[in-house]
Amino acid sequence: MTLAPDEDLMLQVRDGAGETLGVLFDRYQTPLFNFYSKLTGDRTLSEDLVQEVFLRILKYRQSYRPGTPFRAWVYQIARNARIDHFRKFPRQTALEPEMLPPVLPTDSAQEQQEVELLQRALQQLPEEKREILLLCRFQELKYEEIAVLLGCELNTVRTRIHRALQDLRKAFHQLAHGTMLKKAEAAAAESIPPRGGRHEV
Repeated sequence: MTLAPDEDLMLQVRDGAGETLGVLFDRYQTPLFNFYSKLTGDRTLSEDLVQEVFLRILKYRQSYRPGTPFRAWVYQIARNARIDHFRKFPRQTALEPEMLPPVLPTDSAQEQQEVELLQRALQQLPEEKREILLLCRFQELKYEEIAVLLGCELNTVRTRIHRALQDLRKAFHQLAHGTMLKKAEAAAAESIPPRGGRHEV
């Protein structure tokens, strides 16, 4: 059985088949939640924003035009929903490490540590760089879709992604270096015998 394209489903929603929105919700709930949680570091807010996106899809369904890629259209709504939220409720506190999204299970402790470091490095980037990397690398939008989404030229998208990746690598390596130093200091501390620890043989 061939799955109906998102665009066909959205046209059905536009024409009044509200129940079809449930299929799109099943397809996009997790990707949108991951987008928001990595962007904001707040799981509860991310869940609320996902709900807001689908409420807006229903509210503005008549604005959807045949031939418009649904994925790019829904991420435009997602971006606007987040921007509107922070206009009403400006961010009061900085992102905390414990607010990061959960780490997916990996094959080794080393891989898990690298994933954690990558997430921390991502959170250190300015929001506009974090967003473009999430759209490109995690949500797998095409450069052309991102250009339409951000309202800029294709070459500008390429340049922004290149610079954001450079900053991400730099932040990752700094975090990794700091982690290695802490491990080395901890190992050195463990190797020093406590005072009065010598025993007569």
